[in-house]
Amino acid sequence: MEVWYLIILNPILNVLIALTHFLGGQFGLAIIALTIIVRLASWPLNKRQLKSTKAMQDLQPKIQELQKKYSKNQQKLQQEMMKLYKEAGVNPLGCLWPMLIQFPIWIALYQSIMRALATTPENLLALHRHLYSWEVVRNAVPLGSEFLGLELGLTGSQNGPLGILLAIIVGGTMWVQQKMTQAPSADPRQQSTARMMTVMMPLMFGMLPLMFPSGLALFWAVSNIIGIVTQYFVTGGWGYLKVSSPFQSPAPKGK
Repeated sequence: MEVWYLIILNPILNVLIALTHFLGGQFGLAIIALTIIVRLASWPLNKRQLKSTKAMQDLQPKIQELQKKYSKNQQKLQQEMMKLYKEAGVNPLGCLWPMLIQFPIWIALYQSIMRALATTPENLLALHRHLYSWEVVRNAVPLGSEFLGLELGLTGSQNGPLGILLAIIVGGTMWVQQKMTQAPSADPRQQSTARMMTVMMPLMFGMLPLMFPSGLALFWAVSNIIGIVTQYFVTGGWGYLKVSSPFQSPAPKGK
């Protein structure tokens, strides 16, 4: 645990507080700035993850053909899919490992936001145990938690309509990210599972901001938006998110 504080949590926490000082005491801007910094620092891993996701997307037509051809022979299906991955030079776990490596960083960022808010005297005392002796950090505490009409130390439900709006943004941006990478499957069971996850995950993350401090919801929203933008440019489009114009005429039916 001491190693966790020394190497990951304490540096991120102190940088977050220092950013608050340099950004005019705006803790919300500091959260946004730190989220962007972490995203930039992890860009090589993010790029590798997105490239692997794009490669998997490109293989989906061939995978669907295999799923139809060997729908009654799962062992043969797995063998043919592994053969396809090998011929294409694609690692099916290539989009997973970068995510796992980044996971501790996101946990530390989450904990830093929670600790920095220090909404009670007990939390403020605990916070001081993790602060560096930097003058800029010591002078910045306690932090102001108001940002764009939100009290970042309060939950989304306590923040009223603005807190609910932020929760909707978190859930909506997560839904967009999922739809961009969710390839269709020929297996009805996989289709059913994918549809359920597309609904349940954004719904769950849309509900969490109502129960957690809005500072954390701000971090989730900014991180999701950055993820959507980078994914769009790296993979070259919206992926499997089908965006249709409401003014587009339906295709004529054949006779």
